Amino acid sequence: MNNKQDYITPVTVSNLSELFYERVKRSANNVAYSYYDEEWKDLSWHDLSKSVELWHTAFRHEGLVKGDRVAIMMKNSPDWVIFDQAAYSIGLVVVPIYTNDRAENIRYILENSEVKILFIEDPGLCKDILTDVNTGTITGLPELIRIVTPDTIAGMDNSLLKQVKDWLPSYTETIERVQLEPDDLATIVYTSGTTGRPKGVMLSHHNIFANAHAAAIFEHFDTADIFLSFLPLSHMFERTAGYYMPMVIGAKVAYARSIEKLGEDLLTIRPTILVTVPRIFERVYNKIQDQLSKKSVIAQGLFKSAVNVGWHRFLVQQKRRSWHPKLLMWPLLKALVAGKILAKLGGRLELAVSGGAPLSPEIAKTFIGLGLTISQGYGLTETSPVVSTNKLKNNDPFSVGQAMGNLEVKLGDNDELLVKGPTVMLGYWKNEEATKAVIDDNGYFHTGDKAAIKDQHIYITGRIKEIIVMSNGEKVPPSDLELAISSDSLFEQVVVIGEAKPFLSAIVTIEEANWKEFAEQQSVPAEESSLKTENINKILLQRINDRLAGFPGYAKIIRIHVVIKPWDIESGLITPTLKLKRNKIYSKYQSEITELYDGH
Repeated sequence: MNNKQDYITPVTVSNLSELFYERVKRSANNVAYSYYDEEWKDLSWHDLSKSVELWHTAFRHEGLVKGDRVAIMMKNSPDWVIFDQAAYSIGLVVVPIYTNDRAENIRYILENSEVKILFIEDPGLCKDILTDVNTGTITGLPELIRIVTPDTIAGMDNSLLKQVKDWLPSYTETIERVQLEPDDLATIVYTSGTTGRPKGVMLSHHNIFANAHAAAIFEHFDTADIFLSFLPLSHMFERTAGYYMPMVIGAKVAYARSIEKLGEDLLTIRPTILVTVPRIFERVYNKIQDQLSKKSVIAQGLFKSAVNVGWHRFLVQQKRRSWHPKLLMWPLLKALVAGKILAKLGGRLELAVSGGAPLSPEIAKTFIGLGLTISQGYGLTETSPVVSTNKLKNNDPFSVGQAMGNLEVKLGDNDELLVKGPTVMLGYWKNEEATKAVIDDNGYFHTGDKAAIKDQHIYITGRIKEIIVMSNGEKVPPSDLELAISSDSLFEQVVVIGEAKPFLSAIVTIEEANWKEFAEQQSVPAEESSLKTENINKILLQRINDRLAGFPGYAKIIRIHVVIKPWDIESGLITPTLKLKRNKIYSKYQSEITELYDGH
């Protein structure tokens, strides 16, 4: 590390377009992005700016003006940044869409936000998007004037569709960047709601820039840092923390090829910073546990010792525990266990920022014990998105950290976490009623999350509305139970049921490969009928309740329904951010749920 800092502040520039051009000015010949195109390639800030100017010219040729909406549905790549920055340069509003979203949902977003241009990676989706669900005919969308894709599509109106190579001009006109105010609308991000239609969150240039800068100054970053980007840029967590924040810092971003190849890319890129979500840690943790179960008692003991000693070492560093002689074992345990595991993450990872969902305490303790620095944070799309994260010198991994320095946080009725500050959204697009429901007269955004605040650390304790009230009056937070159950590698997804019921039940999914392995261990056919047998049901139920040993007695699962195939986005049962659509799941499995409570 060269420890060189070159931050761009909101005092220096006032919007995201100025942020980009200021970074180009300061770091013209530095590598901005690395990406894979048959081999790993680098792109400098100067070369990136030339591509932005070409796209700027193309947008001009379409007659677009400040305030028009343009949508991007692409995987992470320099093209995403080029599109984004070219749009900002003439004051356009960017609408990001998940590449794995459903056609019906995409059409709604395009129609609701009145998008004029769509840049889409998968041209095969175009017909589905433009097809009216009621008539089955390709009707198009009234405001859409152009679809830009890497390839053409047979049978599509060529006046609407253009390949990128044909759409981009062969020359760059004189760039006339539009004057932007800090509070001008920069993007409309549709929240992947677990119920009902998604709402368009309106974020200004200042909302996002203020958040990226506040996150950057929370810790020490420098121009030698390397971020590995793999979460979708259509999600504000990755967009702010993995795109705009590195731009503030002057750090390099490398785009991973895919989640499946993330392990290989970690070894190749060897990042220093990783912006991630708990699901990645869960997968690695479950893989480690599976491998350990097949190893000797000595190997299992060494692993447990490494985690135990490493965790104590972390607490000593945090000044929460005194020194102990067992810490003398750390160099050996690091060489035999911890170092080998961290080497698989590239070997020079200095910080993993975890957000988007709660990180299991057990998993956090394991990785931190192995020597990985994890800072758990919290945020929402409506807050651009980061509300809090842990300072490394005062890191409580069981909390979501301290609030960003430019935010006010407090607890409202029912201990709801309220947030106020420059990163709170402008409101919901075309939905003033929904906006008034979450932003009060004093400017506080109501998160819907219950919390506790102690020693400036925020602890999320549950959801205001996601509470199961059983028929005996006991209240249970389903997400806590679901998180505990899914820490067993056998169970992929979990929905706990029990509203107004005498006991709790659950619907769980198992990946087919895991089911086959489990069935083989139990000496039963890997068929769905085996799940109906009393013995298998009893074993699965016991495994589930073993994970709930720390919960009150009434928070136990009495009956289960098992599905051999995880729910996907196409089925409409999960959102593009992999959140479960509870109401949809309840509806699909209504007869199975009725059967679970038959006779009770």
